[in-house]
Amino acid sequence: MGMKRLVFKLYCLVVMTLVAAAYTVALRYTRTVSSDLYYSTTAVCLTEIIKLFLSLGMLARESGGLSRCRSSLVEHIFRSPKELLKLSVPSVVYAVQNNMAFLALSNLDAAVYQVTYQLKIPCTALCTVLMLNRSLGRLQWFSVFMLCAGVTLVQWKPAELTKVQVEQNPIVGFTAVAVAVLCSGFAGVYFEKVLKSSDTSLWVRNIQMYLSGIVVTLVGVYMTDGPQVMDRGFFYGYTPSVCFVIFLASVGGLYTSVVVKYTDNIMKGFSAAAAIVLSTIASVTLFGLQITVTFALGALLVCVSIYLYGLPKQDTSVLTRPDSKTAKEKLISV
Repeated sequence: MGMKRLVFKLYCLVVMTLVAAAYTVALRYTRTVSSDLYYSTTAVCLTEIIKLFLSLGMLARESGGLSRCRSSLVEHIFRSPKELLKLSVPSVVYAVQNNMAFLALSNLDAAVYQVTYQLKIPCTALCTVLMLNRSLGRLQWFSVFMLCAGVTLVQWKPAELTKVQVEQNPIVGFTAVAVAVLCSGFAGVYFEKVLKSSDTSLWVRNIQMYLSGIVVTLVGVYMTDGPQVMDRGFFYGYTPSVCFVIFLASVGGLYTSVVVKYTDNIMKGFSAAAAIVLSTIASVTLFGLQITVTFALGALLVCVSIYLYGLPKQDTSVLTRPDSKTAKEKLISV
């Protein structure tokens, strides 16, 4: 059982790392090298639709058949409007976050975005303390301040691109990152609270959230790019690269929900740090990124802080808990 759990964690680590790095670089590529830009709102909406169908497939597999899957949907979807409303909150927030990611990557380099976006860690930590009544150890808070220092160094002298064909605005990019960070922290903790407060299936929760997400993103398409979409079509500007980005976003969204339920901060930290390294290397090759000493030092601090923050808090609490021996005896007696 222990070996299977280790293999599962390693598998999730590898997939999350590759998806995060590939998504950032691919999205950056599609937003900077094409003259006929696709509408980001339609891409976000299509991502929600794909995630819904993938979750339906996983629920059917988990339920053991279409009939049981249908019964589960009737019980948890059509007869539980309150649950749908509850999951609409992260749907709205995630929709805003995804659109901010498009805006940020249209104005920032992929590596700069990847590093600055790690501010979601202290934001998530703060939301966890406030919303889930959890506490963080000194090492975790120290890593938060180290992360902020690293991000500051990265922003001190942002690396310039040499192969970008569209005009960029760093202020708009960093503002979009800030909004995305706040959305990520709140929505992630909120979804975790809902997910772990009941025994409802993960895929049912996903379906509830994605149904709301589709409605929200469709409204976003209409309000933001309605006339253009009606004139040029929903899939205007779509290329194989854009389809690949949407696929990565869909898979990444599903793995995010799996990680929230089954894995820990160590895996998420290693994944984020490895994604930074991979996206930086890719940016050097694809976009001509010139990495400065300041940028390299900041990225290093960020990677170290992510690792420190991911160190197991449970082990520390066990070692420092005065009644740990009593707790162990109670487990043996049970």
